[in-house]
Amino acid sequence: MDNLKEINCKEIFKKAYENRYTWKKDFHGYQGKCIFLSNKNLYKGHFVLGKDFKPNIQKIEDEKVVKSIASQLFEVCIHRIKREFESVHSENNFNLLKNSEVGIEMSVSGKNQGDKYRVKNNCINMVYRKIHGTIIEIFVDEFLDTGTGFLSKKYSSQQIDPDTLKTNSQKLEYDDEFLNIGKDDYWILNSRTIKYLNQNQEEEKQKFIFEDLCLLN
Repeated sequence: MDNLKEINCKEIFKKAYENRYTWKKDFHGYQGKCIFLSNKNLYKGHFVLGKDFKPNIQKIEDEKVVKSIASQLFEVCIHRIKREFESVHSENNFNLLKNSEVGIEMSVSGKNQGDKYRVKNNCINMVYRKIHGTIIEIFVDEFLDTGTGFLSKKYSSQQIDPDTLKTNSQKLEYDDEFLNIGKDDYWILNSRTIKYLNQNQEEEKQKFIFEDLCLLN
């Protein structure tokens, strides 16, 4: 492939990084109802997510369920923060691994040595990152085009042991739905379904629903 030398991975990644959907800097948070469904158990409550991105879950007693709902809300909003490419990746270099029909795969050298990404159609469709001592590998199958950036809609996530490079968690499959609320074009998570195989290799499903959503002033 003669064109491999012409591929500027840093530029390609930067374009895809800046093509992600993020919230405006004046985001004050939002609130609504939350519903959690798992193994025929149903929990209903209310939540407030402040501008500090700390979710407050109310009217649900089960601590594990509260933690689970809060972690989904936090995980979603932390990816909506707009951080300039240079402030995150100025000390990284991006090196071509391969170019195929599924995208341009690259490895990172420098500050985040060992991380890997894959980009196709200006979207990051694979992430392989070391976070808090474990490697997280994410593959995105479907994106939502908001008109002002792309959101991951269907994707899988799995943890990998950094020493053995073998998977050490079940594979989680996500299916997210988003709603556009407010006059300023805020896309908010409306529902998230997570599927995985339990220890008996049977499929289990969890569903998080967020409704009656409104922005905080």
